Amino acid sequence: MQNFAFRAIRASRALNRWVERFCVLLLIVLTLDVWLGILARYFIPFPLTFTEELARYLMIWMALLAISCGISRREHIGVLVLIERLPPVVRKWLAVAIDLTALVFFGVLLVYGVGFVERGFSRLTMIFSIPKGYPFFVVPVAAALACVQLVLVAIHDLFSSDGITAADRAEI
Repeated sequence: MQNFAFRAIRASRALNRWVERFCVLLLIVLTLDVWLGILARYFIPFPLTFTEELARYLMIWMALLAISCGISRREHIGVLVLIERLPPVVRKWLAVAIDLTALVFFGVLLVYGVGFVERGFSRLTMIFSIPKGYPFFVVPVAAALACVQLVLVAIHDLFSSDGITAADRAEI
């Protein structure tokens, strides 16, 4: 079972590396877009109105995708002061219970996110005049990534025989 736990956390870290790279790419594009907006507003006489809307959507995409990165490293919101004082066995089962609760939440978000995207295709963005379904597409994608990461991290924590949780294994 230890091998199964190790494989789960390795898969989680591999997926996380790709999501992190994509978030960095989004951050670079966001930074360039904001700088272009500043230049267009104060230095270039040509108004570029798309920069604000693009920055908004890039920021939302980046923030929602980064949720799965936090889950993979167990850096999401939690009351660690209380949890770290518990015995390892209790900590293990509490982590799994929290993962199951979060899995239900992100599962519901995934289901409702798909409907959100479908309704978004009937509305257009203000500046780009593209269907809002494209920017909204990140909601079910981020929820699905969060669900996958939660399952992988929970498998590791549940089947790890050495009592080391996914948060304790910084890099594998």
